Amino acid sequence: MKSPPADSVASWWALSEPDLLKVLDATAGGLSTAEAARRLTETGPNTLAGHVTPMWLQLLVSRFTSPLVLILIVAAGVSLAVRQWLDAWIVLGIVVLTAVLSFVQEYRAAAAVQALRQRVAVSAQVLRDGGMQKLPVESIVPGDIVELSAGSLVPADARVLEARDCYVSQAMLTGESLPVAKQPGECPGGASLAQRDNSVFMGTSVRSGWARAIVVETGMRTVFGGIAERLRRRPLETEFELGLRRLGNFLVRLMLTVVIVVLAANIVLHRPMIDTLLFAAALAVGLSPELLPAILTVTLSHGARAMAREGVIVKRLNAIENLGSMDVLCTDKTGTLTNGVIALDAAVDPDGSPSKEVLHFAAMNAVMQAGIHNALDDAIKERATADGIDVQATEKIGEIPFDFQRRRLGVVARLDGGDAVLVTKGAVANVLDACTRVSTEAGDATMDDARKADATARFIAWSEQGYRVLALARRRVDVRDHYDARDEADMTLLGFLLFFDAPEPQVAATLAGLQALGVQVKIVTGDNRYVARHVARSIGMPVQEEMTGEALRQLNNDALWHRASKTTLFAEIEPNQKERIIAALRHAGHVVGFLGDGINDAPALHAADVGISVDTAVDVAKDAADFVLLRHDLDVIRKGVDEGRRTFANTIKYIFIATSGNFGNMLSMAAASLFLPFLPLLAKQILLNNFLGDVPSLGIATDRVDDEWRSTPHRWDIGLIRRAMLTFGLTSSAFDLITFVTLFSLAGASEETFRTGWFVESLLTELWVLLVLRTYRPFFRSRPGRVLLAAALLMTFVALALPYSVVASWFGLVALSWKTIGAVTLIAVLFVATCEVIKRPVYRHLTDVGYGRPPGPPP
Repeated sequence: MKSPPADSVASWWALSEPDLLKVLDATAGGLSTAEAARRLTETGPNTLAGHVTPMWLQLLVSRFTSPLVLILIVAAGVSLAVRQWLDAWIVLGIVVLTAVLSFVQEYRAAAAVQALRQRVAVSAQVLRDGGMQKLPVESIVPGDIVELSAGSLVPADARVLEARDCYVSQAMLTGESLPVAKQPGECPGGASLAQRDNSVFMGTSVRSGWARAIVVETGMRTVFGGIAERLRRRPLETEFELGLRRLGNFLVRLMLTVVIVVLAANIVLHRPMIDTLLFAAALAVGLSPELLPAILTVTLSHGARAMAREGVIVKRLNAIENLGSMDVLCTDKTGTLTNGVIALDAAVDPDGSPSKEVLHFAAMNAVMQAGIHNALDDAIKERATADGIDVQATEKIGEIPFDFQRRRLGVVARLDGGDAVLVTKGAVANVLDACTRVSTEAGDATMDDARKADATARFIAWSEQGYRVLALARRRVDVRDHYDARDEADMTLLGFLLFFDAPEPQVAATLAGLQALGVQVKIVTGDNRYVARHVARSIGMPVQEEMTGEALRQLNNDALWHRASKTTLFAEIEPNQKERIIAALRHAGHVVGFLGDGINDAPALHAADVGISVDTAVDVAKDAADFVLLRHDLDVIRKGVDEGRRTFANTIKYIFIATSGNFGNMLSMAAASLFLPFLPLLAKQILLNNFLGDVPSLGIATDRVDDEWRSTPHRWDIGLIRRAMLTFGLTSSAFDLITFVTLFSLAGASEETFRTGWFVESLLTELWVLLVLRTYRPFFRSRPGRVLLAAALLMTFVALALPYSVVASWFGLVALSWKTIGAVTLIAVLFVATCEVIKRPVYRHLTDVGYGRPPGPPP
């Protein structure tokens, strides 16, 4: 671990509180807004990114850092040096115009997505101007006072000033698997990171309790910042990203081969060096789908905006593709399969009779606990208030925080009579394990096997009716400073709390919609199997097979891999088992989504292909998720899946069209340059052709998508892309040969006429085939998006009119006879018709690998 920078506060964990406040020039009352702004200017934002280049500048620079573009710029510079002014400025002009076009599109898209992400940015409770304010973590500065509670991400390195039963998970820094208690005080100057129990560190999370702390280090000066390069792992590539990288590598190899062969051959044939260099560079640019980054960003951001309108905020753009590929969704039942409105239906004694005493002690536990905020406690407090029960005057003495092993929470309070009592509530089996006595009308009695069996039977019966049941127990204790789980022994069972969360009435239709999209929903819940089974039955969800956490523990990984795909209901699942279930499903070949909102869901959210959380989730869950739902609604996910598939389909369209068209044209041009006595097209003509053909391609981002592309999950297949590129590319080359023969017979030895005729034919085929290859259906049965259609028609007019315009001579174009125009137009029409025919077998194979399967038999 790196030592803190020289300008950090040395051994701040060892200073006394007054000395630390003095060094930080701060008070326990926090900073003023003005002082915080001044410090933010000095220290910089509280992020690990260091100096951040403005987004617009990053995007603009990236437009001109491509090796292909740099080659063109250098070649144009050479042309300027030898006084070929017009050619050089035309080449540079087209390069700049292409860069600006893609920059504008990408910048608008990126800015829109950034604005959406700000809606779910992680914030912190900060004491400013004498009051608590919710502020972005980036604005926190040394000397700020922050409040932390269960589920909070620690925003900076800080010293604890006050704490109540505060436990922090810091395994990412120290490797400790269990949460660590944090409390005020001083630690030795030589204390290791794990020994600094008076300090909290950026990137860790609060598991339970509450704390108030003063910020000492922010940004790169934190412990996390000091080891950021080691901890900051590049996010795993999504399946789509991996496919794109492989496609890019394939195109680079192909491009280098073609360019080197063409360059060498033209040098051997003693062609003009400058023209040859520009031709080879333009050939390379023409072969690469240079608008792909812009198309991807625009397409994905369009999808992100569409999903935001449906209540889904996208935190990671590329995850949209994974959402479209998802075929398994794992979710808890609360708030997704149920309506999420939990109410305390009854507080009963061990015999099942209503009990005010049980409600009173349950309210005491719910009001005084300082751990994880949860809907069950809210329901208890709401019911207690409605029944006139007030526990505010009761004095809290201590707390035994909830943990996922004990599955119970204890509060120690002083009753009116002065006695101290420990009140524990939690999972029925876990509370019963701590009880040796049971409360009855005649007084406390021994908890024998018969009474325990009776309590368990009641619990099962209530669960089968759909109730979530908690048990409540108490015992008298001595007053002292600290209590722990060992005090939860020899307790007396007081009774039970029955909660009800009604099944969501619309969820059956949503599940049917997901099933129609090829997405299987699995319930993964910590609730008992009886409640989970009741909910599944209530919403008409077929349960093929169910598995409990206990049964899962008995399975090795091999067995779980085979069982997980068949299992619909996972109940009584421990937090660490969720991640194991996700891993098993992924190993079985599924693309898995996980919907979670709790502290214990973060590992599973990280492990899933698609991590989904909700806006009301704890910070650690929202931070781990790829998507954040603004409302807890399963139908929102269904719409998101549909949008993900639309986004994937439009991206694949561009890749198919751009790679096959570019490959065919460049292959023809490379071959022609070896046999023709002149270059088939000049560099500026290649670049202009490429630019005009790319304009409609930007409309693909908003193109309509056929139902066939949305009907099933889709997966990336680089081999299929190669086959499609070769099929359509070689077909394009065959028609180019027909064009060559036709133009030679019509144009004779006229270089300008030949180049103009092929320029027009090549551009027409690129524009028109776009409307054919964009759809699985016959092109006349699939209406393209308005932007795409308008751009294609406009560029068609430009292609036909350009040879007759005043700028034609700038690009070496000449007016064509009507006979020549008719011939190249006819060839373009025949090529498009041929592509319409041969796309059927190619696209039929697409359905075999999951790119979209129509509801009926393929056409």
